[in-house]
Amino acid sequence: MITGPAARARGQQGDADMALDRSNPVPNDLSAFWMPFTANRQFKQNPRMFVSADRMHYRTADGREVLDGTAGLWCCNAGHNRPKIVAAIQAQAAELDYAPAFQMGHPKAFELANRLRDMAPAPFEHVFFANSGSEAVDTALKIAIAYQRAIGQGTRTRFIGRERGYHGVGFGGISVGGIVNNRKFFGTLLNGVDHLPHTHLPEQNAFTRGQPEHGAHLADELERIVALHGPETIAACIVEPMAGSTGVLMPPKGYLQRLREICTKHGILLIFDEVITGFGRLGSPFAADHFGVMPDMITCAKGLTNGVIPMGAVLATKEIHDAFMQGPEHMIELFHGYTYSGNPIASAAGLATLETYREEGLFERAAELAPYWEDAVHSLRDCPHVIDIRNMGLIAGIELEPIAGEPTKRAFAAFLDAYEHNVLIRTTGDIIALSPPLIIEKAHIDTLFGTLRDILKRLH
Repeated sequence: MITGPAARARGQQGDADMALDRSNPVPNDLSAFWMPFTANRQFKQNPRMFVSADRMHYRTADGREVLDGTAGLWCCNAGHNRPKIVAAIQAQAAELDYAPAFQMGHPKAFELANRLRDMAPAPFEHVFFANSGSEAVDTALKIAIAYQRAIGQGTRTRFIGRERGYHGVGFGGISVGGIVNNRKFFGTLLNGVDHLPHTHLPEQNAFTRGQPEHGAHLADELERIVALHGPETIAACIVEPMAGSTGVLMPPKGYLQRLREICTKHGILLIFDEVITGFGRLGSPFAADHFGVMPDMITCAKGLTNGVIPMGAVLATKEIHDAFMQGPEHMIELFHGYTYSGNPIASAAGLATLETYREEGLFERAAELAPYWEDAVHSLRDCPHVIDIRNMGLIAGIELEPIAGEPTKRAFAAFLDAYEHNVLIRTTGDIIALSPPLIIEKAHIDTLFGTLRDILKRLH
């Protein structure tokens, strides 16, 4: 790969006319890969390429070590290149590479489902495997409608999401999601979807440590929506217990509890999207544990396999599962699934990941480090452009004042500066979102926030 000034020159010339040098381990032709959620033209003018990783660091093509402040994309909770996970994938590929999950099975999928059931809060006894958080969300929404029909309430077909919510990129997920750019380009989406207001109240809750005091009343908007549509039309309400991708929004105290009460009152299923909060991010296996609020289904992915192999899952209660187990035993109970549901190699990776979490006590470690992390995050309060800071567990959102007429530009500049100074951060809008691997040490935290302080001082 050509880097530095030469890369910039190459980008100006255009990369499509360059032949791929197959003798080079790093590709010099970047034109074929249409990158997801990326400013493709900007990237290909000056590529940021990772070629290896180990524990807390990525290594770039030009040989620099970059501290991972985001666990990859919220997913590498155990860090990178973990021996047990690597060995499990290698062994499984040699033993059983693929087996169908339609009317067939293989041992590790069942073993992983049992391990997840044992880790999950008590109400959850069954696991449906998907391949991503997006697929897990669409699966949960389909199960919700089918469940309501199975119990004789087939009029319940509506969903309630929330403004600024992120539930993946399937048509179901973007329909119940509430981030504008994820929705506006793709037509009418699913019918019969309404949205709760988001819980971001900066005038009252700015610079809160943990859960904010104000905003529980916003859950009562669900009562208004129920009155508008009729409870008999609503199948499920889906929320992130902590909204991650929109910029780390914490649930106000009492908010989730109130949602639970209203859903129970009206026979509405409550779904927690825990694709980000699952597997120790808040210091507990799931946010449902952390907040003490039990939904009817939990979606998860990312940390399930430490990001190394695509895999998602829906955790369901016995009540939901058993509602489908009716009629002749030879009949398929739920007409849904994926070619790779419970894939053998993904299952092996998941088992090794859960073992790594347990053996190293990483969830407990996250809880122990959370106060040190919190102090480090809030030490940036006096930095230029910082208008809010939010944190919980090993996660943080640092909100910057946007440049007038140029939203997202300031935060993206911080992202590029951080990369050049050997730190990986994530930005969404004008918010810096941080979610490091749970193996992070205090020295890494000091480096991360020391670098960020310098970056914020340089920003225009």
